[in-house]
Amino acid sequence: MHTVVVGTTGVTASDVLAVARGGARVELSDEAVSALAAAREIVDALAAKPEPVYGVSTGFGALATRHISPELRAQLQRNIVRSHAAGMGPHVEREVVRALMFLRLKTVCSGHTGVRPSVAQTMADILNAGITPVVHEFGSLGCSGDLAPLSHCALTLMGEGDAEGPDGTIRPAGELLAAHGIEPVELREKEGLALLNGTDGMLGMLVMALADLDTLYKSADITAALSLEALLGTDRVLAPELHAIRPHPGQGASAANMLAVLKGSELTGHHQDDAPRVQDAYSVRCAPQVAGAGRDTMTHARLVADRELASAVDNPVVLPDGRVESNGNFHGAPVAYVLDFLAIAAADLGSITERRTDRLLDKNRSHGLPPFLADDAGVDSGLMIAQYTQAALVSEMKRLAVPASADSIPSSAMQEDHVSMGWSAARKLRTAVDNLTRIVAIELYAATRAVELRTGLNPAPASQAAIAAARAAGVAGPGPDRFLSPDLAAADAFVRGGHLVEAVEPVTGPLA
Repeated sequence: MHTVVVGTTGVTASDVLAVARGGARVELSDEAVSALAAAREIVDALAAKPEPVYGVSTGFGALATRHISPELRAQLQRNIVRSHAAGMGPHVEREVVRALMFLRLKTVCSGHTGVRPSVAQTMADILNAGITPVVHEFGSLGCSGDLAPLSHCALTLMGEGDAEGPDGTIRPAGELLAAHGIEPVELREKEGLALLNGTDGMLGMLVMALADLDTLYKSADITAALSLEALLGTDRVLAPELHAIRPHPGQGASAANMLAVLKGSELTGHHQDDAPRVQDAYSVRCAPQVAGAGRDTMTHARLVADRELASAVDNPVVLPDGRVESNGNFHGAPVAYVLDFLAIAAADLGSITERRTDRLLDKNRSHGLPPFLADDAGVDSGLMIAQYTQAALVSEMKRLAVPASADSIPSSAMQEDHVSMGWSAARKLRTAVDNLTRIVAIELYAATRAVELRTGLNPAPASQAAIAAARAAGVAGPGPDRFLSPDLAAADAFVRGGHLVEAVEPVTGPLA
């Protein structure tokens, strides 16, 4: 099994994906263990002093004015975890919780939190055992970290609350820890707070969304190319010299992908035939510009994610000179903004994708294709309602594009009076990515059928490879009306699993 070693300088996006989705084993580096021990010595020394230090010998948030006596500090740490584990609603997906736990461990191992090495090792042990705390949908405002989600994880560390075992069964966390030989943690000064203060949930969801969107944008370039072919459009608008004079990198990459897919097509360039037209519609002609802008948005989001993956997010933090300082680095604004930005770009990509599908189905605009791509129009409805489904998804995408980060709601008796809502931005982005996958799948379903209905002219070799792979995966071709939902589900699985990209790249070479 793949192993990810956590040091003091952060982790990579591929590390997060390996642990969250691939079940990779986690180990602490010797450097991290040494840094943990050194920071703990500083915390222990401060705890022994009579002067109050926030997070070490005081209460939290609006209650930070109370100095806590030594005999009550262990109880204080337990209490903050128990009281903050106040989430409600559906359970969050296993991969999200694993990313959440792993990224909190990343910050703990930085040596800036004051957590004992034994606590960090227990966090790694729980991940390696496949134990996943039950985390709920609602409870984070994305400020002071993803407090409620992280608290539910810390509760498992203490052997309390519920968790999911490697077999998927939910049981009391204490039973699961015992079954795997893991001793629950008795938290000491600062440790409860250090386990809760981070942007780990929203960051983990950002990393996974970027991975999914990378595949989806390539898939959308392929389906756009298939639609262009089916509509007998021109590929001259994809020429590199046209995109060089407006040098947005994402635009050039999308145009190059489409051109690679269309290479060798006999269907392109017929826009001057029976019904001459000077230009293709925007949804066809401007596909690289829209998808390319989304790609450039992803580039910016990756920059933010990489910076956050290299960060130590906690409050207070232990500095190398021995100071323990309060700060605002837990605020989720940088991550929340790009999560919202990605949802906007995804909504626009979904919107232009649906417009191409509608054009394929409209006999007045499809340049000779049968109405709704039906076998016997009137007797058969063809893909009429598939487009309804796609339109409903697009409408939902537009609602999901409303930014969460533009909102704020005060909490903690006005101590936390401006929050990021980054967790909410991440949750709606996950839904948007799911919906975009379905939207692209419906264009694939329509465009492959439309290409096959263009008899007498050969589609591009890459298009033929895509169609053959889709048919082999259960995505049905032209014919009389049939129960459509299973076919659309097959198309969704084909796109979601990256199989569309896999089908064309042996012909086109790696897509950008």
